[in-house]
Amino acid sequence: MTVDSLPESPGTRGAPVNDRTFAWNGDPSTETAAWFAAGLRSRLVASGYTEHAAPGPDVHLVLHHVDVESPRPYRRKAAPTFVVAIVALPEPPRDVLRAGYPMLVRALANLCVLVSDGPNGRGVHFVTLEQGTYSMESAGVEDDEFFETVFARIEPLAMSRLVITNEFRTDLPPELWNGNEQTRQIRRAGERLDALNLLPAPFPVDEILPPRDLRHVKLLYGLGGLSYGNLSARHPDGRDTAIGPEFWMSASGVDKGDLRVVGEHVLFVRGYAPDLDAMVLSVPPDITPKRVSVDAIEHWNIYREHPDVGAIVHVHAWMEGVRATEVNYPCGTLELAEAVAGLVRAAPDPTHAVVGQRNHGLTITGPSLDEIFERIDGKIVRNVPMD
Repeated sequence: MTVDSLPESPGTRGAPVNDRTFAWNGDPSTETAAWFAAGLRSRLVASGYTEHAAPGPDVHLVLHHVDVESPRPYRRKAAPTFVVAIVALPEPPRDVLRAGYPMLVRALANLCVLVSDGPNGRGVHFVTLEQGTYSMESAGVEDDEFFETVFARIEPLAMSRLVITNEFRTDLPPELWNGNEQTRQIRRAGERLDALNLLPAPFPVDEILPPRDLRHVKLLYGLGGLSYGNLSARHPDGRDTAIGPEFWMSASGVDKGDLRVVGEHVLFVRGYAPDLDAMVLSVPPDITPKRVSVDAIEHWNIYREHPDVGAIVHVHAWMEGVRATEVNYPCGTLELAEAVAGLVRAAPDPTHAVVGQRNHGLTITGPSLDEIFERIDGKIVRNVPMD
C-alpha cells in the first residue's frame, strides 16, 4: 500500500486548535488598502477573533498584503491556514478575473481581494480559485455595514474544512486496469464537454509560479494544475463497504477532453475514510497516480445518500432557473459538499437534479453520464452569473 498525503504539520488533518485567530503579513501600500485593513480588523475582533502579532502554523486566517508590481507568496505550514491576498490597485480593474487571478496564484492564496478608488467610491473585488468574481462599492454605505458584508463574504470560506488528502492503494483488480463501461462513459462525457466548448483551458500555474512555489502548491494541495469541471460514475458492482460507495472519477489537473488512463486520468474511488480524513483510491500497480478531483467528497456525499444516482457532472456553466448554494464555499470542502447535497436532496427528483454552486457552476445528477448529456443538450450556457 502506498499513501500520498499532505505533509505532516500542525492542523494538516483538521482545523488548528484555535481557528478564530488571524494575523497580517506585510503592510498596506495605499491609503485605501490601509482603510480596508483597519475596517476588516475591527470586524474580526468584534466577532471574537484573536489577533496574533505575526502569522504562523497556529494562526488560522492570514491576511497577506501583496504588492501588485512585485507579488510575493505567503508559504503556509499547513493546508487549513486560509490566506487572503489583499492587492491595492491604482484604479478599478476593467476585468476583475484577469487582474486578480494571477495575483491569487502568485500569492499562494485561497482568496484574492482587489481594493481600489473609483468614481463611485472605494471598490472591493473578490476573486476565488474557482474563477468566481464579485464586487462591492462603499459609496453610500456606512463603514460598519460595508465591513459586515465583507466579513460575511470571507468568514464562511475561511472556516470551511478541506477534504483533499488521498490514500492510494495498489489493489485495483486486474480486470479493471483498462477500465470498464463507466470509464468509457467518463471518456465520452469529457469529449462531449470539450466539443461543447465547456472546458476552460487548465490554468497554467507552471507558467505563473516559479519552481519553488509550484512545488509548495503541489505538496500542500496535491495539485498537478488547475483545471475545471469533473465527471464521475458509480461502479455498478460496488461493494457495500464501511467507507463506500465506490465510483469512478476524473483526476485533478488533467485534460478532461482526453480521459484515457486508469489511475492517471480516471480513478477508482473506494470511498471516504473519516479516521484518515481522506479519499481512498485503488490504482493499478506500476503507475504514478494523479490525485482525484477535489470534488470527490461532494460526489461521495451524493452517491451515499441517493443509491439511484448513477453519474454526476460538474461543469463551469449555467442553466436558467436552477437553485444555487448561498455561499461560494471552496471546492473540496465539507461545507460545499453538504450544501450541494442539501440542494440535491430538496430537488423534486434527486436522481435527475440540476443544482448551482454560487459564482461557480452546476452539479448535475442522473442514472448515467449518457443520460445526463441527452437531458441537458441545448440548455446549458457558458456564462455563470456572478454576484
